Amino acid sequence: MKQATFSELRNHAKQYFDFVESGESVRIVRNGKPIADIVPLPQDLPSWKRRVAQPLTIDGVSLSKLILEERQTVS
Repeated sequence: MKQATFSELRNHAKQYFDFVESGESVRIVRNGKPIADIVPLPQDLPSWKRRVAQPLTIDGVSLSKLILEERQTVS
């Protein structure tokens, strides 16, 4: 997490908001004490759509590959 004084934030707001836009959080301190955290907003996508899909496998072989092979032998 980046940290900035209130004065630094005021003088370099674009730089700090660019950090936030890229996914980083910024903690703002005044007189050495934290007063706020600027955090990125969550994406509009539901959480199940944000997960990286993991391929289904059986014994290390892709399930889709097994299905395609089965279809070829049946035809």
